[in-house]
Amino acid sequence: MTTQISEVSPAGIPLPIVKFNRWILLTGIVAALLLQQPLITTILFLLLLPAVIFGRKGSLIFFAGSKLFSKQNKGASTEDAGLMRFNNSIALILLGIAQVAFIAGQAVAGWIFSGIVALAAAIALSGFCFGCFLYFQFNLQRYKLFGQAGQKCDVPTES
Repeated sequence: MTTQISEVSPAGIPLPIVKFNRWILLTGIVAALLLQQPLITTILFLLLLPAVIFGRKGSLIFFAGSKLFSKQNKGASTEDAGLMRFNNSIALILLGIAQVAFIAGQAVAGWIFSGIVALAAAIALSGFCFGCFLYFQFNLQRYKLFGQAGQKCDVPTES
């Protein structure tokens, strides 16, 4: 899912920014848990919301990462912007459920849903992106169901 580029590509998100996004989620949720401050998870939710709705144009993390890692982004491998949006959507949904749980007085459930996001970010930083696996499976099943008539999918079907 990565390609080599010479400068920031309009089609992909440079991997330093992808890792920055994961580190922000992981450290934010761990800090929230250690400090017992659900408000930090709310901030993370609000940080991801415009990124999911508007893509990189609305992403404060993309903007900050572009400035902070401008040298590393040149020539860096990229991740598909659709994949990044898919992963952020999953994180947004889970953090949204956590917010509802916190508001409903179910702090344990809120921390569990927040913890799932942190765990996924930690695993992704270790080298396996669970959201990427789900994205692949989603596209594979969509291709099997709808074939060529569905959206473009680079996943071959079993013969």
